Parts: sequence; C-alpha cells; structure tokens
Amino acid sequence: MSDAAFDAPVWHNGKPLRKGYTTGSCATAAAKVAALMVLRQHVIHQVSIVTPSGVTLNLNVELPQIEGQQAVAAIRKDGGDDVDATHGMLIFARVTLNDSGEIVLRGGEGVGTVTRKGVGLPPGSAAINRTPRQTIEAAVREAIGPARGADVEIFAPEGEARAQKTYNARLGILGGISILGTTGIVTPMSEESWKRSLSLELEIKRAAGLTRVVLVPGNHGERFVREQLGIDSDVVVTMSNFVGYMLDEAVRLGFQHIVLIGHPGKLIKIAAGIFHTHSHIADARMETLVAHLALLGAPLELLTQVSDCDTTEAAMEHIDAFGYQRIYNHLAERICLRVQQKLRFTKTPPVCDAIMFAFDNQVLGSNRPVEAIVEALQC
Repeated sequence: MSDAAFDAPVWHNGKPLRKGYTTGSCATAAAKVAALMVLRQHVIHQVSIVTPSGVTLNLNVELPQIEGQQAVAAIRKDGGDDVDATHGMLIFARVTLNDSGEIVLRGGEGVGTVTRKGVGLPPGSAAINRTPRQTIEAAVREAIGPARGADVEIFAPEGEARAQKTYNARLGILGGISILGTTGIVTPMSEESWKRSLSLELEIKRAAGLTRVVLVPGNHGERFVREQLGIDSDVVVTMSNFVGYMLDEAVRLGFQHIVLIGHPGKLIKIAAGIFHTHSHIADARMETLVAHLALLGAPLELLTQVSDCDTTEAAMEHIDAFGYQRIYNHLAERICLRVQQKLRFTKTPPVCDAIMFAFDNQVLGSNRPVEAIVEALQC
C-alpha cells in the first residue's frame, strides 16, 4: 500500500502501467525497520518511508530477525511494470547499534564494488549511490536518535547472479548489483534512467582518459567492431536508439572523435536527421533510401522496388541487384553531415565518422576509407 501519487498508473501506448520502487527505497526501508527492531526488541512486519520524490511507501518486511544489539530485515524489490534484473529480489539491511555516535554504511554480499572512476563514487567503495546513501543514513538516524551510532550493512544474496544481467561489469562495478535511485520510485518505460546508464558509460571512458569513442546501437555493432575491425571494445559504448542524446553527451564530456557504426536499419535514419531511431518516433528508412538512390540517378524500377520493401535487408538485395552499392558510402557521408549540422554550435566539434555493415558482418560503406578511421581510433 502507498499514497495516491504512487498508485496512479503511468499510461503508455494506451495501457496503464504500475509504478514500482527502487533498490534504494528497499535498502532504506530495510535499514529503518532493522534499526527500529533493535531499539524496540520486537519484530516489525511493515514499515513506511517517504521517498526523495515525496511519495510515502508502506512496505512489507520479510525475514525479520533480532539478535541482541543487531537486527536484520529484508524488503522485496518491486519494479512495477518496468521489470529489470533486480525485480523480485530481496534487499537486506543488517543494523548493529553502538555508542560511537556515527552511522557507518557499507555494502555486503551481492552489492557491487566500484573499481573505476566515473560513476560518482570512489573506487573501492560499495556501489550505493549518493541519494540512497543519504536516505539510508537519514532513516537510521531518525530511528535511533541523535546520540547513538550504528553499523549498517546492505546486502543482497542474489546480487552477484542478478548483476550479470546488468551493465555493472561494463561500468567497472564488480561482484553484485548497485543500490540506485534518485526519486525512490520506478516509473515504467522511463527512458531517462536508461539514457543515464548509457551516458554513465561514456563518463567512465572519459575519466579513463579516452578522447575517441565508437557509438553502436547494440550488441551486434559491438561484436562487429571487435571481430571485424579489430578495435578494442574499450572504446565502444552502446547508444541504443538515443543517438542525439549520446552525441550531445559525448560533446559535453569533451570527446574529440566520434564514430557511428551500425546496420543501415538504424543508421539510415540519421541520414534523414532523425536522432532518436526507435520506430515509434520515426521510420523513414525506405523514403531516405529512395531519395538518395534517386540523387545517384537510380532507375525508377529500383526506386519502386525499394519503396515497396518492409526491411532494409530486403531493400539491400534490390540495391545489390542493380549495382548501386555506392549508396552506402553516400549515406555514411550524409550521416556525418547531419551530425555536423546538429553540432554546428559546438565550439570545438568532434571529428565524426560513420561505418555501415550488413548482417553478414561485411562493411557496406563508410564516409572515408575504413582503414583510415580505424587508424585514427588507435592513435
């Protein structure tokens, strides 16, 4: 149970979607109830917290235990209808009272350890983000009063296994999950949290000293870069559909060379000035192909066949049959032009390159020789 603001669904594509709450809210509630159980010396089965966004959550407590000046309690993560790798897992807190007057927070089993700069936490610390740290400490302080101290350990027995389904290893967070959340509430279909996680990877690359980055739509692009181009995957960052956002973030962070690499199904949209490539935003793949084939003098028969295609793969067969493979170099140049136009107000715009490949991992086209792009990346 919770308040009306939390219970109101989020509507997406005409469907009501249920909100959830973050691992940070779970850890905060578990720590608060464990502290209260130590003080009162009796088991508590429900606890309420106010999230950073002002929503009150009333949460069920699982596996509560008291042993003298120590208590343990767990809250089950509920992502609502935005199910992620941590949905349904138990987040535990162990609180041990002492006379130090200080609250010391640490991560235990299943909570990841930060190993690189760039995620906003010092290397060697537990992957408990700033907002959850504050809410956990505040909740425990409220429970135990101003004079007492407490050791607070957040742990998640399933954390190490669940973390394998997250971006944590790529972010240099090893051994478990992160305790996250800025509002305390999970909003279904939240692009902002997804975008932020991708941007965080850019920040880590930049903090490691990189000035050149390869942006790919997904795993296929990353594999192509590694296996076909021989480029170290350390310079590769996934942009998903958020091309414009990731370009802006790369500029903000001071990257000097950006290479866009992917299948035409995604990259063709950029040639039309579409910088969010999800099909629900825009789909002008065939129109873009037809327009640029026409600019190259392609016959009406080819234009008609491409226009009637549902997929770029199908269109590529017709393009091959008519011998118009040069369209891909042309489109790669157009993509770079569009990126330059987008970044035209940047004081020192980065160098931009683009490479397109087919599903069989063959290079289709690029704005300049692939060898020159690879060489520049390895400088």
